Amino acid sequence: MEQQEASEDAVMTRIGQAIMLLHGGDREEARNRFGALWSEIGEAGDPLHRCTLAHYMADAQDDASDELAWDLRALAAAEGLSEERLARHEVTLAVRAFYPSLHLNLAADYVKLDRPEPARAHLERARAATDALGDDGYGNGVRAAIDRLERRLAGE
Repeated sequence: MEQQEASEDAVMTRIGQAIMLLHGGDREEARNRFGALWSEIGEAGDPLHRCTLAHYMADAQDDASDELAWDLRALAAAEGLSEERLARHEVTLAVRAFYPSLHLNLAADYVKLDRPEPARAHLERARAATDALGDDGYGNGVRAAIDRLERRLAGE
């Protein structure tokens, strides 16, 4: 069991390294690393790995349809993620805290694709899930992004 958890931590470390490349502006290398990791993890791999990787792989896409596909993979993986699995990685997180961001990203994807109805539906789901967010920088940032996208969809 310890060796399996160490291996899982190594995967999260590698995902984190690719995230750093993405945030540093090297989208192509981040995409390459995410792609290689996705090939290793596979569609049936650990839901935490798949959710995290797909969530950030979406951000590395240049095409809005590809971004949507990765965000849908992230949501599907989150739906298979247990609290117990998440606690083995990070005791302070709850699975339900992922949903506001996941639905916000999907709403933004649909806006980019000029599909306002599914955008509104995911924005409503994001807003409904915000009770899972903390009163901190991350939670406030997600709530502010939901507000901005709601105003944009309302045509303000």
